[in-house]
Amino acid sequence: MSIDEILKKAKRIHFIGIGGSGMCPLAEILISLGYELSGSDNNDTETFRRIEKEGAKVYLGQVKENLTDDIELVIYTNAILAGNEELEYAKKHFPCFERAELLGAMSRIFSNCIGVCGTHGKTTTSSMITQVLLEAGLDPSAVIGGKLPVIDAYGRYGHSQNFVCESCEFNNTFLKMNPDIAVILNIDEDHLDFFENIENIKKSFRKFADKTTKTIIYNGDDKNTVDTLKGITGKRLISIGKNDDNEWVAKNIDVPGGFKSSYDVYHNGEFTAKVELSVPGEHNILNSLCAFAAAYESGADIESICRGLKAFGGASRRFELLGEYNGITFADDYAHHPAELKVTLEAAMKMGYKNVWAVHQPFTFTRTSLLLNDFAEVLQIPDKCIISAIMGSREVNTIGIKAKDLADKIPNSIQLDTFEEICDYVLSHAQAGDLVITLGCGDIYKVARMMVNKLKNN
Repeated sequence: MSIDEILKKAKRIHFIGIGGSGMCPLAEILISLGYELSGSDNNDTETFRRIEKEGAKVYLGQVKENLTDDIELVIYTNAILAGNEELEYAKKHFPCFERAELLGAMSRIFSNCIGVCGTHGKTTTSSMITQVLLEAGLDPSAVIGGKLPVIDAYGRYGHSQNFVCESCEFNNTFLKMNPDIAVILNIDEDHLDFFENIENIKKSFRKFADKTTKTIIYNGDDKNTVDTLKGITGKRLISIGKNDDNEWVAKNIDVPGGFKSSYDVYHNGEFTAKVELSVPGEHNILNSLCAFAAAYESGADIESICRGLKAFGGASRRFELLGEYNGITFADDYAHHPAELKVTLEAAMKMGYKNVWAVHQPFTFTRTSLLLNDFAEVLQIPDKCIISAIMGSREVNTIGIKAKDLADKIPNSIQLDTFEEICDYVLSHAQAGDLVITLGCGDIYKVARMMVNKLKNN
């Protein structure tokens, strides 16, 4: 029986890994839809307790005793390690589906599911669309990859048919979905340990586009995206970009530095609105233009779209400003791919700081090895660069790559393994007027907070 069929009949659902940032918002939506939920996690986190307050029965620790006979469906995250007692027992006794299958089913529950995909910018653009739809009174549900300050959560349940969800290409999880509106931000080489090459990546995005039911909003300035969508039929195609041949165009772009920028929106050659943003970097121009078009297609009025985009101050870990201490500004960003690092660091270099310090944590051995020269090139953009040890995550280092291999290709960079070493080095060398930004999708954010706390305490 498919998960769609089970959801129509089931009332009692159990989540293994319920405190995960991708699991918690799905659980909240199911509770709001009237399902009875329970769930477990090995970590006592803010999201774990949040879902408990929403009414779920939660268990700290993952053992088979958490599973009661009345459970009709089990949802688990792919972060669960092999041999997990609770999951192994669940698979033998209950219908079990991975999180991506549930997200796919949810995309079919709502009549206006906006699936945001792309190698870069998914969380920011999903957050922008959510905030704009809230501003327009369209009460969306949402599942976002980062915490959105306006809702202080990774997602929400709304009493409408609008559903905004981040649609990730990793392991082809987005192919479980059938969005009504697909937003394709860009297509670039990433997750090569899974896809192997750009052609396979483009094939997956093409399948995602084919599975979209109504409309595709895409970056008409991105060659890979344009190539991928050639020959698509049965959908409405809406292009956005800076070039005049797009349907939605950003003109008169002004990125003066700091955390502000602006541009004029043209639709089919006609001036539509002036947009002011409160997030840095020219890359956010196209992110916001995609959000503008998606919100407009979903029924938001122009004034509300502009207000929502101006009010958007960023999602958690997307050029997140942590504050200024001893004259040094600290920020944190999720960038972990050369293309993401490039736009983030170029934006940082235009913000008028005395020196920009980039503290980067390479993520996975395969990505670091395959894109070593690309990483080395973009990490020469800032004034100062520090490389931490590689975070292997799901991988074992069978190829022998080391963080020093990357640092050796970056002139005047420093390679330090531990967070304590990095913290002490930066605080002893950074000066008033500098910007220190931590970069990576692992736990490098802890370094920025460590530095801030040391300066606060002193």
